[in-house]
Amino acid sequence: MRWFVHLLSYVLIIIAVIILGFDVWGLSGNGGFQMIDVGRLWFELSPQTLQQAEPAIARYVHPFLWHPVITTILLWPAALVFAIPGVVLWLLTRRRKSHIFFN
Repeated sequence: MRWFVHLLSYVLIIIAVIILGFDVWGLSGNGGFQMIDVGRLWFELSPQTLQQAEPAIARYVHPFLWHPVITTILLWPAALVFAIPGVVLWLLTRRRKSHIFFN
């Protein structure tokens, strides 16, 4: 189980680096650095699932979850949304050296 979470952390970090790379690559095209937010990235990858997610979550989970919670997350930079959980999971699953001190 630990190896799976550790692998997941690497995947999240790699996705964050790729998104950040595209953000930096777009720097030359539009003249300024602008990080893509999660909502726009999701819309560019699969607009139908984004449009279907709102009524599904509002109807089957709770309406409060979509409008203040998920819509706020959709406005965050995508690179950070993937990088922060990736780094946290990596820190939680890394191997630590055991230090044994003898007196």
